[in-house]
Amino acid sequence: MLKSVKVADYMTRQLITFRVDTPLFDAIKTFSENQVSGAPVINQDNQLVGVLSEVDCLRGILDKTYHEEEVGGTVGEFMTTKVDTVSGHTDIIAVAEQFIHRGRRRIPVIEDGKLVGQVSRKDILRAVNDFICKDCD
Repeated sequence: MLKSVKVADYMTRQLITFRVDTPLFDAIKTFSENQVSGAPVINQDNQLVGVLSEVDCLRGILDKTYHEEEVGGTVGEFMTTKVDTVSGHTDIIAVAEQFIHRGRRRIPVIEDGKLVGQVSRKDILRAVNDFICKDCD
């Protein structure tokens, strides 16, 4: 049963992360080079303080660079600070429901107050595929 499949079994553990003082253009370059559309923002204790998405970057470009005729800004100025999170023990069905109802692409995974991974819609689909095709070989 899919409810017994936990986030920890499918989440990504090796993450691209940013700090609040990361220059916005460095984050944009990282997104481009790694073909990702968002990343967690952590503090020095590996605690989640926000998430930066492509939309946040676009907002930063328009606000700082275009409208104010300044160049730059930092991740901390434009990141989203209200972030949905789950634990590694959360079942993938509950996460799938969050993706559907909250319109998220990825959700950070937190254990004991620390960022330990991230689960994406692709991870959930991979779990479903593994479950359905466990006898396909």
